[in-house]
Amino acid sequence: MDLSLRQLEEAVSIRRQIDALERRFAGLVGGGRATTTSGGARSGAGRRRRRTMSAATRAKIAAAARRRWARIRGKRKGRGGGTKTRRRGRMSAAARKKLSDMMKARWAARRRAGK
Repeated sequence: MDLSLRQLEEAVSIRRQIDALERRFAGLVGGGRATTTSGGARSGAGRRRRRTMSAATRAKIAAAARRRWARIRGKRKGRGGGTKTRRRGRMSAAARKKLSDMMKARWAARRRAGK
């Protein structure tokens, strides 16, 4: 494609107008990111706009989270001691005492052997 200098200048001018209009539109809409085909040669290319979420979308996400938590809490309360809420890896007091006595005997034997 062979462009003359005048055509190239006109194309650059149009591109600048499009960019300016896209920025104005993004400012009015309030959150939409302006997409352009030109690269990072513009002055504002390094800055990123924070992505925003509509209030309706936030409400949907919050409602889904509340439903998830209600389902989890409902399972805990409804079963009263189901497999998910059972405490695993706990020792009885007798088992704990037995292990304690075994360790004390082992330490005493080491102390005797060390002397």
